[in-house]
Amino acid sequence: MNLDRQDGVAIVGFAAIVALSLLAEPTVLSAALGGFLLSITVRRLYEGRPWEALAWLAWVGAAIGLVFAPDGPAFAATVLAPLAIGSGLLFASRFELLPPIWDADREPADGR
Repeated sequence: MNLDRQDGVAIVGFAAIVALSLLAEPTVLSAALGGFLLSITVRRLYEGRPWEALAWLAWVGAAIGLVFAPDGPAFAATVLAPLAIGSGLLFASRFELLPPIWDADREPADGR
């Protein structure tokens, strides 16, 4: 499993958001985390890594779940489940356990 530049940006971004957690209220922090994760999602999709984009999108769902901050089993359903799904998709994609969705070298059907 190789780390690329986007992975480095993600690690630094997470560290910055964790540092901000000492200053910001949880709702603002969750919104910042969701926006950051969404930008990584779009970038991964643009790079032709749809499984990784789905993983990051699952993590966006977890960030949204943090805004509602339910207790008990609802917390597991809204936050922990998307985190687990995203982690599974990310590692399965990195270890090439998932089938390719599209070929990155193939030209689009409209010829652009």
